Amino acid sequence: MKENYKKTMAACFIGYIVQAIVNNFVPLLFVTFQSSYHISLSKITALITVNFIIQLIVDMLSAGFIDRIGYRASVIIAHILSAAGLVSLTVLPGLLSDAFLGIMISVVIYAIGGGLIEVLISPIMEACPTDHKEKAMSLLHSFYCWGHMGVVLLSTAFFASVGISHWKILTVIWALIPVCNILLFAKAPILSLNAGEKQGLTIKQLFTNQTFWIFMLMMMCAGASEQAISQWTSTFAEQGLGVGKTAGDLAGPMSFAMLMGTSRLIYGKYGHMLNLDRFMKYSTILCVASYLCIALVPIPVISLLGCAVCGFSVGILWPGTFSRAAVSIKGGGTVLFAMLALAGDLGCSGGPTLAGIVSSRCGNDLRAGILAAIVFPVLLLVCMMRSGKVTSPYS
Repeated sequence: MKENYKKTMAACFIGYIVQAIVNNFVPLLFVTFQSSYHISLSKITALITVNFIIQLIVDMLSAGFIDRIGYRASVIIAHILSAAGLVSLTVLPGLLSDAFLGIMISVVIYAIGGGLIEVLISPIMEACPTDHKEKAMSLLHSFYCWGHMGVVLLSTAFFASVGISHWKILTVIWALIPVCNILLFAKAPILSLNAGEKQGLTIKQLFTNQTFWIFMLMMMCAGASEQAISQWTSTFAEQGLGVGKTAGDLAGPMSFAMLMGTSRLIYGKYGHMLNLDRFMKYSTILCVASYLCIALVPIPVISLLGCAVCGFSVGILWPGTFSRAAVSIKGGGTVLFAMLALAGDLGCSGGPTLAGIVSSRCGNDLRAGILAAIVFPVLLLVCMMRSGKVTSPYS
């Protein structure tokens, strides 16, 4: 690979770190928002839901304009919005009479940026002239996990040393990362995913493809299986298990992210020696087992261990589905990646939302909500069994 494309790959890696900040920093503040702004659990659930619904809408609309304005302009806009949303989070709640409205507006702003990043980074990476693209894709997605882990570890260290009351300072610091990555994307070479091809598939062609819909359902379940645990782990550790803020974040969200990244790193390094289909099936079975452990075992240490194991189990599901879809549906291009991102974000919204709603109706019992969300990894396993029997007419 030419040296200059290493700059492109580095920008993509940092792009997923930005995505991790957007999705995982604010959940660390849920308990703080509840106590400081007197926000109920149902409204906290709405923050998660709106974040991913906005990303879903962006996924749905982006396929129509990204190819027109170009990958570079789109990805720079995405980073600008991500930074702006984080900064506004420190300002708007205090300016508006309704603090929750201020938080919600901020979430909407950075969610638009996050949605664009999700759509753009994978095809930009896929277009880079690399060998073993499925390994590169898994390595790319591992940086989301390292970003998630870094957000939890550094935020926890900051809160422990400076105090949770100074969370606005840390929010501005996190906003500097997308600002810096704008400079990298502005200079890095970016190829079109459809370069060298006459024309990518249209949305109509994709929608009439049975394999496409199976992969869409798989992406939805992959996103839901991941985020139903990821978004609620910190709150679950603090409120459901009675673990302190620092210990809960380290044992819950950080261990989840670390093992999820480890799973993706393993495939990114040894993917040529592993069977992707088998790796995904065994991972999904492990995911179901971890959900049962979290929801049904009343011992806090075991429940937190289940959260960590769940991180490892979901690691390959999202990038693995991307890779399988790219191989199975030739010529999908930006439209395919946008639609897959849409399905994934639908799951990212639906998983934690279902867990939150069921928890609220069961007396704020997050175990009940997590048990309800087990439907997603179970459905994913069924889809994987089915996807191996269908051949794309465009492959």
